[in-house]
Amino acid sequence: MISKLVVYPDRMAANIESLGGVVHSGEVLLALAKAGLSREDAYRIVQRNAMATWTKLGTPEGRTFRENLADDTEISGRIPADVLDAAMDSRQHLKAIDIQFEKIFGEAGPAQ
Repeated sequence: MISKLVVYPDRMAANIESLGGVVHSGEVLLALAKAGLSREDAYRIVQRNAMATWTKLGTPEGRTFRENLADDTEISGRIPADVLDAAMDSRQHLKAIDIQFEKIFGEAGPAQ
């Protein structure tokens, strides 16, 4: 039984970002679809950029998912940078954290 839950917000944030931002691929796909791209085209673009990020992760040639998206000519000018930034905001993954802690542990986690 867990008597006390210890949360390390900085470590959680580092874990979320440790994959170069690929964790945000679902939100980016939705943002591209909302911007008018077909779901199939959005998926293809996201997959291409996520794999480019993943395969070079931790290497000198490695770039973040966001950097790869920014340089993708298929989406340049079709979706504003601030929309991509919002899709890649880690806070969206944590917005219901207190509800989840309550369901799992019977107590709320740290305030966000």
